Amino acid sequence: MDSTSELVLENVLKLIRSSEEKFKLGNFKGALDDKLKANIILESQACNEQIIEKFREELSSLYSSKFDLIFDHKLKIDEIKRDKIVKLLKNKSKEKLKNLDYKGAIKALRRAEKYLSN
Repeated sequence: MDSTSELVLENVLKLIRSSEEKFKLGNFKGALDDKLKANIILESQACNEQIIEKFREELSSLYSSKFDLIFDHKLKIDEIKRDKIVKLLKNKSKEKLKNLDYKGAIKALRRAEKYLSN
């Protein structure tokens, strides 16, 4: 991985971790802002497949739980259905954000990321 990719990955991981910390502290607007910044970077041209794979690994470590219903559900659905669910959750997050429901918006976005994790 070249230095630019490493820098992009480092920034994404820093934003994701920061978002999680803010979420746990109850700062839902701050958590949402960090998560949206990370998503913008991930959707940019600076992001490659290696970065996305490392991002998914980080999500897996952040969201690992003994009782994870989303993980169980992911095993039973195909990738097309998973993509539809992620898109639906991202749209739900946008709708919540329009209504200034930061807590609902970040929860929907976190749930979408659980479907993306490994």
